[in-house]
Amino acid sequence: MKQKVIIWLSLILLLAVVAFMVKDFFYQPKSSNENPYEYKMDKLRHIDSSLIAYAEFKQISPDIEALHGIAIDKEDNIYLAGKDKVMIYDNDLNLKSTFNIVYEAKCITVGDDGKIYLGVNDHVEVYDNKGTKIKSWNPINVKSVITSIALTDKYVYVADAGNRIVYQYDNEGNLLKEIGKKNPEKGIQGFIIPSPYFDLLIGREGELWVVNPGRHQFEQYDAEGNLVSSWKRTSMDVDGFSGCCNPSNIAMLTDGSFITSEKGIERVKIHQPSGEFKCVVASPDKFVEGTHGIDLAVDSKDRVYVLDPEKKIVSVYKLVK
Repeated sequence: MKQKVIIWLSLILLLAVVAFMVKDFFYQPKSSNENPYEYKMDKLRHIDSSLIAYAEFKQISPDIEALHGIAIDKEDNIYLAGKDKVMIYDNDLNLKSTFNIVYEAKCITVGDDGKIYLGVNDHVEVYDNKGTKIKSWNPINVKSVITSIALTDKYVYVADAGNRIVYQYDNEGNLLKEIGKKNPEKGIQGFIIPSPYFDLLIGREGELWVVNPGRHQFEQYDAEGNLVSSWKRTSMDVDGFSGCCNPSNIAMLTDGSFITSEKGIERVKIHQPSGEFKCVVASPDKFVEGTHGIDLAVDSKDRVYVLDPEKKIVSVYKLVK
């Protein structure tokens, strides 16, 4: 009799344990499904209004099916490039001219002599300001993906995201050297380019600045390909860059400050020449979530032009505080 009681008590205890486990696995309170360490994207997308120093005051809505690149010349004419054409606007945003192109242009820049340089898939094409093709440069190889072009008096610098390198050409399209290839002896880490966003620009003193997006880093090179300086800001907060590859696009103000755009958390910011965060130009709520390839340009009055490929518009921002 005593043995039967013990068996029954053991069975009841076992059932109680099983019932507790079932409740624990299948009937947890709603809050227990939430990861307390998960970063809330909606929180990151919110920008304190006190940090926003610019306001949008004008827009361009170009008739380009796929809008990719923007450039501004020395007279503040605006050049837009995309799938099938280039459109040129004056500094009052009135359309001046349009010319068709055969291939899709992913980036554009304009020289002081009026020549227009387009990054077309794996190579560079050069046009005059009437839309006549002057020359098509030979591609490096089938891996090339041209994402940015910048000019000095002597050189044309081309960012190739496919080969993860910057090329230095002369004005006739002859390849002179490769810049940024990994070289520990010279302190060059090499570019990390997880996606086709790889931008560069020429600074106030003619120096070359290149974004190393996989490292969230800006790198300055001289004409010989030597690394002169760099700065890096990795942070989930507004003062830095996060994700696989940011910033995606850059431009520069007349005081040497960098304008940056990002993907993942769509926003446009300004960082001082030394890298410290300065202010916000456009907050994430200005963009459709998931927008990427937000190209940038600056005119002689330091107005910021923000190309939105999702909305197919260019917004013009000016400093308000």
